[in-house]
Amino acid sequence: MDIVALVLLIAIGFIALITILGSFFTVSTSQVAVITRFGKFLRVAEAGLNWKTPYIDRVAGLVSLRVNQIALTMETKTKDNVFVTIPISVQNRVRPERVYDAFYKLSDPVAQIKSYVEQVILGHVPSMTLDEVFASQSSIAAAVKQELDSDMAAFGYEIVNVLVTDIVPDAKVKSAMNDINAAQREQVAAQARGEADKILVVKKAEAEAESKALQGQGIANQRRAIVEGLQTSIEQFQKAVDGATPRDVMQLVLVTQYFDTLKAIGENDKTNTLFVAHSPAAVKEVSDQILDSMLMAQSASVMSR
Repeated sequence: MDIVALVLLIAIGFIALITILGSFFTVSTSQVAVITRFGKFLRVAEAGLNWKTPYIDRVAGLVSLRVNQIALTMETKTKDNVFVTIPISVQNRVRPERVYDAFYKLSDPVAQIKSYVEQVILGHVPSMTLDEVFASQSSIAAAVKQELDSDMAAFGYEIVNVLVTDIVPDAKVKSAMNDINAAQREQVAAQARGEADKILVVKKAEAEAESKALQGQGIANQRRAIVEGLQTSIEQFQKAVDGATPRDVMQLVLVTQYFDTLKAIGENDKTNTLFVAHSPAAVKEVSDQILDSMLMAQSASVMSR
């Protein structure tokens, strides 16, 4: 009898020890535990070592207080009838003071958040063109966050941030947009090249005009110098030779220039074969023709005055 009582006592003590030890539980950092008593919410257990009444209280579940990110992909149509895919990241967490609402009021927070996001996207994007959607990513994200903040607060959730990470139009639309952009840039480049070519042509024409003007001025100065030199030569020759007429002096000058011309032609190694009448009579005839032409031109100039 003593042995049976001892065994029974040991068993009772072991059961009591297990019961006592089993009443202690730990909660990890960034988590809280929901404690119920007979199925009814009792309290929220904070992180660390906790105790519950044996066989009466139980841990109904754990709730994470960390920031959770939900990745969503929305597809809709813009005002200019372009279908776009919008990836959205929603960063949310449970409010520590609203753990009861987050645990009991919402069974599927991801589905609920997705529904609210779809509602906001469908209320904004269809009223914008594709270009406006690209330019309004931040405003779309702000509108989604504002809507989620007001709606999810009742369920104990806080929306930390909403990010519209990209705007993805249809592949054909994207290719067409790239072609339009490339064509516009090519048009600008063509206009720039045209303006550059125009400037080059104008500058070249101005340079040619200036060159011809300077060339004409040079020829005129050259001829003026020749005439002045001939005049000086004639005056000096008449002083040195008595009875010499201006015609004789001009013939002498022309003959001298004629021989200088022959010398210049002969010294040029690139000159082709050239046949020139070189008899004295021919030389005199050439000088007479040039002299007569000059005298006739001078007479016509005097008469025109």
